Amino acid sequence: MFAQLSTFDAPSVDWFALAPQIILVGAALLIMLITALSARPVPGWFSTGLTVIAGVASVIVAMVLWNDVRDEGAYSTVAGAIGVDGFSLFFTVLVSLGLIATALVGDSYLRREHMAAPEFHALLLSASTGAIVMASANDLVVMFIGLESLSIGLYVLAAMQFRRPQGREAAMKYFVLGAFSSAFLLYGIALVYGSTGSTNLVVVRDATSTLGNLISPNELLVVGIALLLVGFAFKIAAAPFHFWAPDVYEGSASPVSGFMASVAKAAAFAALLRVIVVAMGANDGDWAIPLAVLSAISIIVGAVMAISQNDVKRMLAFSSVGHAGYVLVGVQTATAEGMSSALFYLFVYTFMVIGSFAVVSVLGWDGGHPIERYEGLAKRRAWLAGAFTVFLLAQAGVPFTAGFVAKFLVIKSAVADEVYWLAVLAMVASVITAFMYLRIVMSMWMRDADVDGAPVLSISPATAFVLAATVAVTLVYGVVPDSLIEFARDAVPVLVAGG
Repeated sequence: MFAQLSTFDAPSVDWFALAPQIILVGAALLIMLITALSARPVPGWFSTGLTVIAGVASVIVAMVLWNDVRDEGAYSTVAGAIGVDGFSLFFTVLVSLGLIATALVGDSYLRREHMAAPEFHALLLSASTGAIVMASANDLVVMFIGLESLSIGLYVLAAMQFRRPQGREAAMKYFVLGAFSSAFLLYGIALVYGSTGSTNLVVVRDATSTLGNLISPNELLVVGIALLLVGFAFKIAAAPFHFWAPDVYEGSASPVSGFMASVAKAAAFAALLRVIVVAMGANDGDWAIPLAVLSAISIIVGAVMAISQNDVKRMLAFSSVGHAGYVLVGVQTATAEGMSSALFYLFVYTFMVIGSFAVVSVLGWDGGHPIERYEGLAKRRAWLAGAFTVFLLAQAGVPFTAGFVAKFLVIKSAVADEVYWLAVLAMVASVITAFMYLRIVMSMWMRDADVDGAPVLSISPATAFVLAATVAVTLVYGVVPDSLIEFARDAVPVLVAGG
């Protein structure tokens, strides 16, 4: 027996390929260790600074790996469970940048709300690690582990506003519905394993390629993949699986809401794209209609519900549902052009949303976010109103913003794939949602400020830096998007080929 154990071959591990995840986990553990051993409370600037340093280091390592992959080709590690390709590194950069921005915005928010900074940043780091694992996973079980690492961190982050009833409600709803969606995913993984004998995406792809089409005797595999798609639809807040999003975004701390709406959504889309293109590559056209319908419902629900809200955070929550629909416009094409447009959309959307919630964080001094609070903001803080205007116009798809380029690319991919009805619907819905965005803009610039009882708006240098950076990204990629489009296209070929 012991002789047999001695001949066991452990899977080869390329530790440098795992460096981004190791850096983030190491920073989280270091924060918790120092907090536990320190005789005095750890200052917030320390955990914020360490989180930012870890995020920057993760980006640098990802870009080094990107050059290696471009020169030598994509590869996998940990027995093929983790893919190292342009796709995974694209999302590593995206998640790390989102982590940095959220940590900086959260710094002043935590001090204002008297919340524990070390715990906040440790959870943020662990959630970001899970997001990167989801994007890198080449195995359904590893993907699920990454998803749970992300979700558990977010459950606790949502609950950190426990002093307010909305915070407790948000945490409970997110936990219950998040567990519900995880059950769909886990059951789907079990069915896929039962029908193929493996959870590796490449093996699953080989099994689906033998079916010819998914209308086949192998109903077990079809149902398993369908359950996976339903579970991911919950995670990306696509209608009609979006019911948790408005209440959770409204009740959570604003920096956490921004992280959920951007980084967490991007990670869920990354996992969805892996499953669609790698595991279902031979039959991706069979799922085009369900994905197109899901996209259409999300766009319609997001547009109609957003314009009926009076709370800005709920407006942004329903807007997030609509944006999920627009990303799905590109995804449902299952083409290289559609996938690259979806990646571009997710990248710029992350910055627009984090910037938007940074503004919301500044104005939510008592936890309330009525639209009336934004009236006359231009007369109190013109540059803050200007930044929010840029983010809102970009989300509306106004020309010369990154949001316009993103919507143009996904709609163009739908037209190229001859899904004309979805392209028309997306354009019409953009006009409808523009009303909601312009409603906030008009309140800020065209109405008088009601400053009675309102505190002086205090904006930390860290938050100001994030606002300036996100505005710059939104405008620069709206005028000269070529470099980011190329970045997104370089991330697609390995993904489409099933690397």
